Amino acid sequence: MTTDSAPAAATRAPFSLAGSRALVTAASRGLGREIALELAGQGADVVLGVRDPDGSAALVDELSTFGVAATAIRMDVLDLAACRDAIDAVTAETGPIDILVNNAGGGIDAPALEITEDDFDHVWRLNTRSTFFLSQHVAKDMLANGGGSIVNIASQAGLVALPGEASYCTAKAAVVHLTRCLAVEWGQYGIRVNAVAPTFIETDGTSAALSDDDFRADTIERIAALHRIGVPREVSGAVAFLASSAASLVTGQTLAIDGGWTAR
Repeated sequence: MTTDSAPAAATRAPFSLAGSRALVTAASRGLGREIALELAGQGADVVLGVRDPDGSAALVDELSTFGVAATAIRMDVLDLAACRDAIDAVTAETGPIDILVNNAGGGIDAPALEITEDDFDHVWRLNTRSTFFLSQHVAKDMLANGGGSIVNIASQAGLVALPGEASYCTAKAAVVHLTRCLAVEWGQYGIRVNAVAPTFIETDGTSAALSDDDFRADTIERIAALHRIGVPREVSGAVAFLASSAASLVTGQTLAIDGGWTAR
C-alpha cells in the first residue's frame, strides 16, 4: 500500500543520476576514471578534468556508450586560475555542474624529519587547497541553480596516522574537516558536501607499493576486518551513492571505505 507521500517502489529511482552533470578531477586513470564511469553508468553527463584532454578521447568514447554526454577539459589543480577558466568555459557551453568530485591528490613518502617546506606545500596544494577553491568556485553556480552535491576523495590517511606520510595525512585530515565545514555553511543553499576515505585500492598509483610482498602483507593485515586490498569499483559506488538523492539527508560525513582498518 502506498500514499501520495510514499510513491510505489517501482516508480522510485533514488540512485539514478539522470539529468545531472558531474565534474571529476584527475579523471584519466585510477579512481577518477572508475568514478567517471560509475557516474555515467548512473545516467550523469560527465566532464573529465584531466591534464591531457586529447589523451582521454578513448575514455570520453567509453562514457558515451552509456548514452550520456561526455567531454574532457584541461585541468591541473595546481593552477587554479586555469581550472576556473576551464570550468567556466565548459559550463557556458554545456550547463552548470550539479556534482563535483574532488579526486585529485597525492603524497610524498618521506619521514617527517626529512619533509621540506616545498614538499609540504606541494602536498597541501594538491590535496587541500585545490579541494577548497574548486569547491568554492563550483558552489557559486550550484547556489544559483538550487543546490548540488560535492564529494571529496579523502583517505584513511586522514583518519589514522601512517608512518612516513605525515604531510599526506595532514592534508587529507584537513579535507575531512573541510568537508564538515563546507557542509554546515552551504547546506542552507541545498549543497551537500561529503567525502569518502578509501584504504589501499588496486590502482596504477598504488601498484609500486603493493608489489612489495612485505608491504602488501602488512597492509592486508591492517585492513582488520576484510583482510584484502580494495578495487576501484568499491569506491566509485560509494561516490555515486553520496552524489545521488538516495543520500539526500547525508552531508558533512566521511565514509571510510577501508575494510575495517579504522575500526581496529
